[in-house]
Amino acid sequence: MSTPSSALPASAPTSASTSASAEIGVIGGSGFYSFLDDITEIEIDTPYGPPSDPIAVGELGGRRVAFVPRHGRDHRFPPHRIPYRANLWALRALGVRQVLAPSAVGSLTPDYGPGTIVVPDQLVDRTSARPQTFYDEAAAVHVSFSDPYCPVGRHTALVSAKAAGWPPVDGGTLVVIEGPRFSTRAESRWFADQGWTLVGMTGHPEAVLARELALCYTPLCLVTDLDAGIEEGEGVTMSEVLRVFTENIGRLRPLVADIVSHLPTDRACPCPTVLDGMKLPIDLP
Repeated sequence: MSTPSSALPASAPTSASTSASAEIGVIGGSGFYSFLDDITEIEIDTPYGPPSDPIAVGELGGRRVAFVPRHGRDHRFPPHRIPYRANLWALRALGVRQVLAPSAVGSLTPDYGPGTIVVPDQLVDRTSARPQTFYDEAAAVHVSFSDPYCPVGRHTALVSAKAAGWPPVDGGTLVVIEGPRFSTRAESRWFADQGWTLVGMTGHPEAVLARELALCYTPLCLVTDLDAGIEEGEGVTMSEVLRVFTENIGRLRPLVADIVSHLPTDRACPCPTVLDGMKLPIDLP
């Protein structure tokens, strides 16, 4: 399948047919490959290079879903090197208009221990070297980002988690750090003192890039650890994060599937109209 011509350079390679499309996108870890049925893998290029891996398009809960492994299926992209712009552009080029983004995060409060599901409502950017806009040339484009996440998507995620018997935390602030290192104890304590509740490495620029493409973006955060300054001990380790994530992937996959099946077919949220009246310096796919 080829994507719309406006999405690709003239020489962009593709191995897909025009029948492959999706309405919902999931950006997550490689553990989500198995939740789609009848997968077609689509190799696609964008003006920002290829996405993290070929896009897997398949059926889930009666919906057409496109999945992209955020770090690549072999986890070759550290957080600061993920091709965020290519990932979001490729999803939109395939027809995606709603994005669900599960991720592993650290907790900045002992109230949210490992295994907690949080659907945050705010974001703080503490990254420093990532391209974070599609609109960096020609006319200035200022996109509203006061509320970074889709309200309808958040509500759907909360209802599904409650129904699944996994009581979610409604709201909170996710602070996104550059990585790939974890925070120092002093940084963790400072984040917590600001009233922020979660710390992660991938939620930005994903959310703002989705907004710049007029996509609905909904985070689904799984707490895997208490951050370094929140409790005594050796601090956060990669093995601990992977262990907790692996222990919960069996619950997370069906939760994502349920959220996908309940996302509305018609978007009645502010996300589709965020670019209305703006003169964009690029043609969107």
